[in-house]
This record gives sequence, C-alpha cells and structure tokens, in this order.
Amino acid sequence: MKLLRAATLNVRDLKRSEALYRDWLFYRTVESGVLARDLACSWGAPNSAGLPYVVMQPESGADIYLRLVQDEPHPDYEALKTYGWAAIEICVDDVLKVNERMLQSPFKIIGPPRELDGMPAIFPMQVQGPDDEIVYLTQIRDDLPMYDLPRATSLIDRQFIHVCAVSDLTGALTWCQNVLGLSFGRDMDIVYTMLANAFGVPFEQKFTIATLTHDRDVFFEFDQLPPVAGPRPGWKGRLPQGVSLSTIVLPDFRERVREHAKWLITPPTVHQGEIYQGKRAATMRGPDGILFELVEL
Repeated sequence: MKLLRAATLNVRDLKRSEALYRDWLFYRTVESGVLARDLACSWGAPNSAGLPYVVMQPESGADIYLRLVQDEPHPDYEALKTYGWAAIEICVDDVLKVNERMLQSPFKIIGPPRELDGMPAIFPMQVQGPDDEIVYLTQIRDDLPMYDLPRATSLIDRQFIHVCAVSDLTGALTWCQNVLGLSFGRDMDIVYTMLANAFGVPFEQKFTIATLTHDRDVFFEFDQLPPVAGPRPGWKGRLPQGVSLSTIVLPDFRERVREHAKWLITPPTVHQGEIYQGKRAATMRGPDGILFELVEL
C-alpha cells in the first residue's frame, strides 16, 4: 500500500498559492477552513490554531493531498539550507512538456530536466514557488528492481516522495526504522546541483542521499546536508517554515504510538476532513525536530 497522505506547506497568501497550484499544477480544492486548536496543538504549534488553510487534491483524484496554511514568513528562512522537510516530489507524465509549462509559470526553475546518475528510469526537474517551497516534478520512465514507482495518469499527478534534509543521515534513518517501522531502501552519492548551488560548492561535489520504504513503496528521501547547515528558523509555537510536516498512514499505528509514546507531541486524537477521514492521528517530533504526522489505517 501507499503510505503518503499529505504534505503541509506554509504560504504567505493563501488565495495566491491556491490559484497557483490550481492553474499550473491542476490541483483542486477539496476542503477549506481554519486550523482547529487540537490539530495545531498535536503539531506542537498551538499558535497556528485559527490560521486559514485549504486542502488540495491532484487532477487524477489520488488520495494524497497538499495542505496549504497561510502564515507570515520568517525573514531568516532560506530554502534548502536548513534541516527539516525540504521538498515534495510529484510524478508527471512528460517532464519536458512540464518544463515548457513551468517556463511560463510563476514557479522558478532551479533544476532543469536531468537524469539522475546511474538511474535513467528517473527523469526529474525542480522548481521553487513564491514562498520558497521546493517541488520536484519527476517522470518515471521504467521500473526499478527494488521499488514500485507510480506512473502519472495525468500530466501532473500525485506526490510520491517527500524529501527531508538532516544533520545526521545514519541517525535519522535508524530512528525511522526503529520508531516508524520503515525499511532502509538504498543510499547513493550523487551530483546534486540544486544543493551545490544553495551551499556555494562546486557542482561536481557529491551529496549522500538515502531512501526509506514500506514493502515496495518508496516514499521518503533523506539528504545529508553539509556541516554549515543549521536548524530551521521559525515563529515560536507555530508550524515550521516551508514544507512543515509530512503525513503518512501507518498500518501498525496503534503499536507504534504505544511503544514509542515518548516521541509524541500529544496523545492520538480523532480528526475529520479529507486527510484524516475520521481516523486517529498523532505527530512525532523526530531527529532535528522534524515533524512526522501519523494517521491510523
């Protein structure tokens, strides 16, 4: 089964960002309102209660959502240079066509279409939105022996990977395996021009990345940042800047939250709406303060 359920992004102007994802990525709004206090508190962000939000769904109808929350940006936040959720990755049908579309859009192309080293099946590009959110747009051209990767059923389809930047790759991977019950996928050293540009290092310098899986579903990528990176700046008691948290459905939710309760911000609570569908959810604060929201299957 596919575990990814949602990514939550902080945006300055909700109406603007809603229109951006609707008009250029074909996402449609399926829910709107203001953040409930119990939900905000479950994220360790009580001061985010009452902020307006929308939940958006891809044109394909896949039940993997994008939640946009309106909040004031922190002046010290810089994309790609801090620990935490760094990007969302969306599968597309034809990355070259998407690239032409993005050239006409408000998104800034920060990584033109380029095959990954040693992985010709993956053909990604990267864009940056007006709130410094990073979106990978990736065409899957072939199967991989270890993973079942999605094929887009529309030009721009569903999220399939959330990218996380960490200070200690081994430690973060171990935590996810021990606490969330995920499996190690693979690690590799790759030329990562987007990160090289962000940190001002030679483009040929390689960065170590690794994946996490459940069965044959690969859905987390963790990137080892260089020592000059640091914690993400933000407002006290509010959601992190940029990509705030990743929401996944956890098949053994009950056992995981019972055995690893020390990582929970608040006890599990039932929530309504498209993302939760009346199920219990709880958020864990993991390595580098990264938020993992877990939903009961």
